[in-house]
Amino acid sequence: MVQSKAELNNYSVLVTRPKRQAENLCQLLEQQGLQAIRFPTLEIVAFDHGGIQQQLAMLKQYHWLIFISANAVNFALSANNGRIDAFKYCSIAAVGKATEKALSRSGLAVQLVPASRFNTEGLLDTPEMNNVTAKSCLIIRGKGGRETLANCLRMRGAQVDYLEVYSRQRPRYSDRSVMRLLKTGGVNAITMTSGEALNNLLAMIDLELHDTLYLVPIIVISKRLKEMAKEMGFKHIAVAKSPEDYAITDAVILSMGSPIN
Repeated sequence: MVQSKAELNNYSVLVTRPKRQAENLCQLLEQQGLQAIRFPTLEIVAFDHGGIQQQLAMLKQYHWLIFISANAVNFALSANNGRIDAFKYCSIAAVGKATEKALSRSGLAVQLVPASRFNTEGLLDTPEMNNVTAKSCLIIRGKGGRETLANCLRMRGAQVDYLEVYSRQRPRYSDRSVMRLLKTGGVNAITMTSGEALNNLLAMIDLELHDTLYLVPIIVISKRLKEMAKEMGFKHIAVAKSPEDYAITDAVILSMGSPIN
């Protein structure tokens, strides 16, 4: 068990977020003395802008634009050549704080974000999303993913469409240095923020190392993801208090038995 912050220098954390999203978390971990191992298990790829622009031209028909992630914000704006005017005609909802920040940085006002649980369930609990009868909603997201939000809104009487602006792919590389670290006990924790990334992690790690992988403490951002990791075989699972980078960092250090000073 780690007894002091100084001892964290001997510990390494596998950060599995996509490359462009991982740096802030890596820096927070490194500020605490930990070694951040950048090992993205998801790659974010933009869709062709042509079809997206056609849908963006029809935004005025929607009461709500619901952005699922910061990536959804960034790729939607990129497809619209960075222009934000088209988005201002609708009320805008963000699933979480990171998404809200991406919208605010782009100059878009956010009318709705969950008060506490920064996920689909938290958004569905809001009074606004319980009063959507006869309203039209456009969910802006990556290709695929959970159908919970759309299904619930439709059950409540809303018309729901999707605007998918990017896809998530498994990176086509294998980092042999990570395999060597696993073999020698050099990975002390793993951060995980999505089920797809978790599936990809197992696909990218050599099968003979899976039993070793399952013994490494894994920090997830939801109870749903915890259950998924448990079913896969992970033995030591902690749930961060929120999906925010600071909360993940706290959970990593707590999993090692050391308070943050």
